[in-house]
Amino acid sequence: MRENAARKASKKASKRTPKRTPKTAGQSGAGTLPAGHLEARLWLRMLSCVGLVEQDLRNRLRQEFDITLARFDVLTQLGRPPTNPTMSELSHRLMVTKGSITDVVGRLEIAGLVERRRDARDSRVQRVHLTPAGQELVDVLIPAHHAWISERFGGLGRDELEELDHLLGRMRALLRPEPGGRSRTGGG
Repeated sequence: MRENAARKASKKASKRTPKRTPKTAGQSGAGTLPAGHLEARLWLRMLSCVGLVEQDLRNRLRQEFDITLARFDVLTQLGRPPTNPTMSELSHRLMVTKGSITDVVGRLEIAGLVERRRDARDSRVQRVHLTPAGQELVDVLIPAHHAWISERFGGLGRDELEELDHLLGRMRALLRPEPGGRSRTGGG
């Protein structure tokens, strides 16, 4: 009985509430949402997109290369200039704790893909180097990764990708903290 009443109430509400029409490119729809709702919706969509792509990458890396996303991230960072970073530099590049990096690098070292060497100028500092086997793997991983990402973005045209790249670049610049520690958007 409650279910019927709920269904009827829902039908009445849907008759009173105008249906939203899908927005086309260039229409923001900002005038139809209360303050903050559009931003929250965009945030959730970005998180959702990242989660979907990340899960796909995790699965593909595991199935095709028997490697985790964390190991992939470390290996590909080591394959990019500047090469042979310190553990601190590597954790900064990947935006993770030094403890996380130490664990992943240790496992990659056991697998023979990387090695830690003392810095020539400061023996307290360790630099992480790809081994020849690690470099071979990176040389295969990066093109595969690019192909997978390209496949996931395949439903968007070149102009849409460039516009998205531009908008996300602007957003990142706004969110990056200024030298005083505050974000450019006025938050914390």
